Amino acid sequence: MGLDSSRVPRQIPREIAARVLRQWEESPVTAEALLAEALPALRGPDRGLCQELVLGVIRRRATLDWLIDQKTDGRRQQPLARVLLRLGLYQLFFLDRVPDHAALHETVNLAHRHDLGKQAGFINAVLRSAQREKDDWLARLAELRTSQPAIGHSHPQWLVQRWADRWPDHDTLLEWNNRPAPIFARRNTLRATAEELEAQWTAEGASFEPAEQSWLSPGLMYRLETDGSPAALHSFSEGKFYLQDPSTLASVQELDPRSGENILDLCAAPGGKSTAIAQRMQDTGAILAVDIDERRLDRLRENAGRLGHTCIQPKLLSEIDLKTAGPFDRILIDAPCSNTGVMRRRVDVRWRLQARELPSLARKQLELLRIAASRLKPGGVMVYSTCSLEAEENEGVVETFLKKARNYSCETQRTLTPMSDGVDGAFVARLRKESTAS
Repeated sequence: MGLDSSRVPRQIPREIAARVLRQWEESPVTAEALLAEALPALRGPDRGLCQELVLGVIRRRATLDWLIDQKTDGRRQQPLARVLLRLGLYQLFFLDRVPDHAALHETVNLAHRHDLGKQAGFINAVLRSAQREKDDWLARLAELRTSQPAIGHSHPQWLVQRWADRWPDHDTLLEWNNRPAPIFARRNTLRATAEELEAQWTAEGASFEPAEQSWLSPGLMYRLETDGSPAALHSFSEGKFYLQDPSTLASVQELDPRSGENILDLCAAPGGKSTAIAQRMQDTGAILAVDIDERRLDRLRENAGRLGHTCIQPKLLSEIDLKTAGPFDRILIDAPCSNTGVMRRRVDVRWRLQARELPSLARKQLELLRIAASRLKPGGVMVYSTCSLEAEENEGVVETFLKKARNYSCETQRTLTPMSDGVDGAFVARLRKESTAS
């Protein structure tokens, strides 16, 4: 049974969350895209609650399903009933801001509203039992995080094992992925000084604190908190900042773009790195920003326009011949990847990624490197980056590339991790082409 919103007199956050969760299970569309369509119906705290419910339930799905199976002796439920059980249990066990009685009452009301019949009574019974035994279940959940981390931390077993084999402190990564991602803002240095932006944020009622990392200049990046969406702030519409994680700027730092240069940004949309490059270049020179997705390129155009960057030239890959473009002073390849470094932001990844996809991704990444390499000027810099933590996509791709590209050398390479750097995962390699082509 689906969710018929036309039968509901008003749009409420739990109703929308349940509908989005059913859509997510039935289609390959990402939770981010589904929420982008659903959230405009909500404002203020309701908007935040709906987003937290959707993303939280998807993150904690394995743990929630374990709870459901324990409480129901493995009985099968209708798809909608299982979604509502997940919603109710998530609020009971993982969302302190919602009182238990409200979580229970509102979830059961949803079941009645959608004519689940006896299943509504079943949902009520399961949630009331879980509420009565909450302390005992919380203790069992804590023990699961050690004894069965794939269930306790709600990650696929194959991925947990990969990370455990690599990092003794991989549990920190699992915990990181289950925390809601904070919002970070990069100041547009061409539109506002640090003092000006901080004063405007204060006037707009936003709170902020500087984000400090070795690859960030002072006053460039901030952690930002607002009552609503940061995009609703005048400072945002005025192009004074861009929203992105600090880890995404490590590749721009390694690229080290200079004013007046000719730069290629492959896989550029929606423009976080392209606009950061333009900012470093004082909006002079030229950036060919290439992507395969027209809709994402439209977002890049919107972002560049809002920020006032005119040196960016967005192009569909199908519209250009990369084999004859350039040559370029510098090239950034932000390659499509598994996204295992950004799982707290892209909550779908853990459930949709399969281990067998990694070799295929690595082959595509290597091909991008090889195509771009031929378009770099002698002596130029090419930066290869991913938001993956997997060696096949990172060090493995660079190593394979260098075996045949004898006129290239690797100057630096680095993997950022939540454990060592306190930011989302990313890989960055800086490659240099010989001054005289061989």
